[in-house]
Amino acid sequence: MNAIIFSALLGVVMMFSGILTTNKQAIKNIALVCLTLLLVANLANHYEWYSIKIDTKQMFSFGKYGYFFNTIAITATLLYVFVSGDDIVKVGSYGAEYFALIFFVLCGVTILSSYNNLLMLFLGIEIMTIPLYILTGSDKKNLHSNEAALKYFLMGAFSTGIMLMGIALLYGSSGSFGIESIVNNTSITLMKVPILEVIGLMFVFVSMLFKVSAAPFHFWTPDVYDGAPSVFTSFMATIVKSAGFIALITLFANKSEELGKLWNILLVIVIIATLLVGNITAVFQQSVKRMLAYSSIAQAGFMLFALYSRNEIARDGILLYTTAYSLATIGTFAILIKMEDHSLDGYNGLAKSQPLLAATQTIFLFSLAGIPLTAGFFAKYFMLASVIRTGGNAAIYLVIIGVLFAAVSLYYYFKVIQAMYFKEGNAATTKITPSFKFALLLLAFLIILFGVMPDALLGLFYF
Repeated sequence: MNAIIFSALLGVVMMFSGILTTNKQAIKNIALVCLTLLLVANLANHYEWYSIKIDTKQMFSFGKYGYFFNTIAITATLLYVFVSGDDIVKVGSYGAEYFALIFFVLCGVTILSSYNNLLMLFLGIEIMTIPLYILTGSDKKNLHSNEAALKYFLMGAFSTGIMLMGIALLYGSSGSFGIESIVNNTSITLMKVPILEVIGLMFVFVSMLFKVSAAPFHFWTPDVYDGAPSVFTSFMATIVKSAGFIALITLFANKSEELGKLWNILLVIVIIATLLVGNITAVFQQSVKRMLAYSSIAQAGFMLFALYSRNEIARDGILLYTTAYSLATIGTFAILIKMEDHSLDGYNGLAKSQPLLAATQTIFLFSLAGIPLTAGFFAKYFMLASVIRTGGNAAIYLVIIGVLFAAVSLYYYFKVIQAMYFKEGNAATTKITPSFKFALLLLAFLIILFGVMPDALLGLFYF
């Protein structure tokens, strides 16, 4: 509860900070201080130092797993602002308001990590996504940004309508909005699930697939990610996507047992389609930013393995995957923002002009591809191991498909590395400050640390 309340209050603080000062560096520093306070408030909950006591009428179910995910999300946001805060305030004249919206997004994220009621699921999704519509269109003079915001808003509104219909059907079936009432409906057997409940769950599932940009509801992702200011695309593709998966797993991890084999078949189709669309389409992209948009779809396919497996390995794996993917993507987009040309050719010769940027970019791409000694390797390993733990021929085939598509991802990630190190050119960048280089080194260090010792992260959860 600390994180929910503090994120909303600190968002208001950021709004008023824009009245007190127009200094962009000061606004960034205020945001960093507020994020640090938010992290401390959440840790106070996690380690039971102090907790704000509010009777939520069982609409929330607070636990260490939710608190730990909040810690990951807030820390990733803190690193994101530390790396790209200067670029956030450069988007327009409303730097303080942009940071306020980011805090409101975090409020939605913290709701989704602990919701125990379908109404809280809906509120969490909306609180998280509505500020994103504004951030997507924040570059007002850019027609691509305007188009992306409109497309995101219309598609988001449509998916929200589907979710509300699903929630209404689930309420009609169980007579309650509580997750436990739906999951533990004693009148249901494996052979007889009420049709209203099945349809309601499928509607909510379809809506959540849209939110996490999984196929076949991924179609908005490339245009929105490409049109939005790059600094906000980084945030949308990491913390926001991860929160969507946590919400999805919370609802379906237990309920899927009642839906039987048809559910597993549907989920396998969605996973394969997401991996196929994301990886194959990314191969043909000449814009690095658009390639990363399709790559995020492919990463969503791997994260869906946790929903398929529903075991302890998947439970730990999704936390590690969230961390590894967020760190690498934040770093990759931070470098992309500094590039004057976002095409593959724009990276030609970057290793000669900016060797540190090229080296850290290589580590980030290695992690996204799942190369050993990076956090991305163990993240993918945990996902594949969780599927194997479920047993059966279908699980083996699914793992093989996952490994094959991971190999495909190597091709388009290595195209960027090839351009930086093995092609002649004069990659042009904006001014690179020492603090920016330090931030990139910090991200690269964390990726290697969690790649060599994943327990350094997961051990904090079990401590």
